Parts: sequence; C-alpha cells; structure tokens
Amino acid sequence: MLLSRRFGQSRHNKLVRRLAGSLSFDLIPDRKLNPIVNRRVTEQSCLSLLQSCCTWSDADTKLYDTFLFNTIIRSYALNKDIKAVHSLNWMLNSGYIPNEFTYPFVLKACAGIGDLRLGQAVHGSAVKFGFKDNSHVMNTLVHMYGSCARGITFARNLFDKMQKQDSVSWSVMMGVYVRAGEPAHAVELFRKMQVSGFRPDEVTMILILSACADLGALECGKWIESFIMKEKIKTSIELYNSLIDMFAKCGDMDSALRVFRGMDDKTIVSWTSVIGGMAMHGFGLEAVSLFEEMMNVGFVPDEVAFIGILSACSHSGLVQEGQKYFYLMKEKFGIQPKIEHYGCVVDSLCRARLVKEAVEFVDKMPIAPNSIIWRTLTSACRAQEELELGERISARLVKEEPRVDANYVLLSNIYAKMSCWEKKTQIREEMDIRGLRKVPGTTLIELHNEIYEFVAGDKSHDQYKEICEMLDEMGKEMKRAGYSASISEILLDIDDEDKEDALNRHSEKLAIAFALMRTPPGAPIRIVKNLRVCIDCHSATKFISKIYKREILVRDRNRFHHFKDGVCSCRDFW
Repeated sequence: MLLSRRFGQSRHNKLVRRLAGSLSFDLIPDRKLNPIVNRRVTEQSCLSLLQSCCTWSDADTKLYDTFLFNTIIRSYALNKDIKAVHSLNWMLNSGYIPNEFTYPFVLKACAGIGDLRLGQAVHGSAVKFGFKDNSHVMNTLVHMYGSCARGITFARNLFDKMQKQDSVSWSVMMGVYVRAGEPAHAVELFRKMQVSGFRPDEVTMILILSACADLGALECGKWIESFIMKEKIKTSIELYNSLIDMFAKCGDMDSALRVFRGMDDKTIVSWTSVIGGMAMHGFGLEAVSLFEEMMNVGFVPDEVAFIGILSACSHSGLVQEGQKYFYLMKEKFGIQPKIEHYGCVVDSLCRARLVKEAVEFVDKMPIAPNSIIWRTLTSACRAQEELELGERISARLVKEEPRVDANYVLLSNIYAKMSCWEKKTQIREEMDIRGLRKVPGTTLIELHNEIYEFVAGDKSHDQYKEICEMLDEMGKEMKRAGYSASISEILLDIDDEDKEDALNRHSEKLAIAFALMRTPPGAPIRIVKNLRVCIDCHSATKFISKIYKREILVRDRNRFHHFKDGVCSCRDFW
C-alpha cells in the first residue's frame, strides 16, 4: 500500500513539474487575435489541470519539495485565490523553507485580492526568512502595496528604503502611480530615475507613455518617443501600441497614424488603438474606413474593436452606420453584444436627440441596462427638455445606488432645470447627510515641461490675480464679438450677474487664460478636463479661438474638441 501510494505521489510530482514548465511558454500566438485572450487560454488551461492534481487531502508532504509547493502556490496566484496564502502556511507548517520565488507568487495573489493587512502579514513572513534585501521579493512587495486600497504610501516608503534598487523597481513604482490615477507622480519619478542613472527598459517606456496619455502631456510624450529612438530601446508591438495610444489621447492623431502606418507587424490591439483614437476625436468616417481596412487585410474584429467603431459612430452622429455594425457583430461574427455595446447604441441615439427611440431600444434590450445607460438617458432628457422622464429615471438611480454622487447631481440638475429649487435643495442636503460631494471640475495643461492643474473657483494659484485680469479682458473681447453667457448652465437660485461670474471661473477658462498669458501669439493650446465640457465653455472657447487666433484642443471626459477660427470639430454635437 505504501509503495503504491509513493508511486502515485511520484507520478503526481512529475506531472506537476511538467505542467509548471509549460506555464512559462505561451501558445503559438495568433496576432490577429487579442494577445490577452491567447495568454489567458494558456493560463486557465494549465490552472485547471494543476488544481485538479493538487487536491490530495491525504498527500504525503514528506515527498514534496519547495519547487512543488511553489508550483501549487503559483497556480492559485494566477487566479488571485487566497489559497495561495493557505498553501504558504501549509508549506511552512510542513517544515519546508521558502525560496526567492515563493514570496513573489504569494504577493501577486495578495495584490489581486487587495487586502492590505493580509499583504502586511506576508511581508512580515518574508522579512523573517531573510528576504528584506532580495530585489525580486521587494519589487513584488511594492507592487502588492500599490494594488491595495490605501497602500500607495506604504509602496512609496518601501521603494525609497530599498537598498538594492534596479530598473524593475522604478518601473514597478511608476506602475503603482499610473494604476492609482496619479500620472504626474509617475512622470516625476521617471525624471528622478534618469538623474539616478538607471536605464529604463521597454516596460518603463510603456508605463511612462501611459502616464503621458492620462495627462495629455504631448510634449513629454514626443520627448519619450525621441528618447526611445536615441537610446535604441527595444521596440515591441506593445510599445508601438502605447505610442499610438499616447498620441491619440494627447490630441495628435497625425503622429498616431504615422506610428501605426510605420509598424511592420500589427495586432488587433494596434488597429483598435487607432480606431479608438479616431472615435475620441470625432473622426467617424475615418474610423469606419480603418475598420473596413482592418477586416479586408484579414483581422477578425473582437468585442473591443466593435466598442471602438460603435463609439466612433456615436461621437460623429453616424446613427445608421452604428446600428449596421451593431447587428453585423451578431450576424456575421457571432459576437453577443455586451452592456458596453448596448451603451454605445443608446449614447448614439441620445446624441442624435432621439431620446424616445433610445428609451424604446433600452426597453427591448435582452439584458438589464446598467446605471451608465440610465445616466446617459437622464443627461439626454435634461438637454432636450424631457424633464419628467429624466426626473423618473434619476430618482430611480438614487434609490438603487444611494452611495453614487453622480445620481444625486443628475437629479439635482433636473430639478434646477425645472426651477424646483426646494427639491433641488433637499437633494443637496441629502448628499451632505450621506457625506457625498460633487466631483469638482479640474483642467490640466502642459506648459514648458510642467503640468499645471486648475480647479473651478480655485484662488490658490500664485498668478491668480493676473489670471483674473486676463479673464476680464477675454470677457470684454468676447462680448464685443457677440458672445452671450449661457447662464442656464448655472443651476443655482442666484441672480444672472452672479451666474455669469460663476461661469467665468470654470477650470477650462482659467487654464486657457493662463495659456494665453504664458505662450507666444499663435501657439496652439491643449488642455484636459475631467468632466464633460459645459455649453457655455464650449461657446466661449469658440470665440476665444477666433479672437486670439489660436487653435485650442480640449479633451473632456467624452471626446476631443478642436477649436479653430470660431468653429469646433464636433459641430456642436457632443
């Protein structure tokens, strides 16, 4: 009996070893499919087999070794399963000593789980076994802390105290900032990395390009591209895709297309990136042309590609084309639409002022609409004076999602549009009781290699006085040119003069005034806003572009607006 059991355990160990080896290799990739899908198929197939092999509750751990335990731990870590930590405890209780590969596997599981206290406990165990100076373990610890809520400070403190930093350490910390929505800190850290003498690699470049994209920092992104070429950093397909994404999100579609056309080898991600960029800029016809070209050269569009083309149609008013692609994905490619695809169709109908058709479409959806779709309908109702319908939808959202501030803001704005000031006040009071706050409007602008942030009504800028003087000058010039403030955008029960003054202090106007002060005549202005640009600021920016002879590029939450000679590329359709 003992011999039989040992023989079975031996075969089990060999199988696990062979399987572990296979985990380090990908399937032969099909570049016309999303590479993430390729990788996940491989990992999940191996994971299922490995876990089925590791369920022997009566297994004789005397026949195990550290490698085998690491393989078991890794199998759970791939699935972000807390059993990775349980397996570590099992390993330690069985008397086996972890090596430098054990803790990175466990910490990756902790990062996926996002439990800070659990991660701290594993950190303590790693230190106990002498891994506090192991760069591989410490880098994974930084990643783990950065993946946990309220863990970013722990990640930075650990990074700063590391005795043996390498280029991976810097990349990991930059990745923490990018994922946490703090791209400015990532750019700052990259500059420190250069001063410290560490050579960035391909991964570093992909991360810093992502940070530039988030900030809309075109000049920084251009410098990164030249740095890549100058330093002869390995240029993979992923790096080229990151360059396309950066240029598109920074408002330079010409450069995005240049990089795309210069690629010898493309993946579906490459095509999706450039089509998505066209969508953001409202270049719907160009996006349709690229989508058709992609299919003609043999690429099979996936779910993400269809989101890109549907979004492009939505932002360009191509309602019929959007519906054609929506049905094409089901009938020709057998892709069942997900909530994101339905959301694009609803958005398209709402932007085309077809609110009733949008409601009918939602009613016929085979899956339940999510809150984003309902908020899209509510915003459209407010814009097109379908206030009673908007009130019913937003009141339902508040009831279903009482902790989401956007729902209260939508209902409050509906009541303001209806001049129901008492109801609006009640909603604002309810927000205060629940501790909810409306997200303030902020605008970023890159000037002379520095990122400046402006907040609506903020007076803390050291040149605030000069900015206000510039705003006053802009206001006088615009009124002479025929501008009239859209005071209906101020949803407060105050007099018209106060409403006009409140509009004049919106964050994008502060940023544009600052740019007019700090840049030479005729220089283009690029800004990034966190919210949808309001009607008044959109109108004012058209006047400013004509009066001051400036090309102004605004990226808001939904799309790009190219202002030139008093006209916007969106054709007032956003």
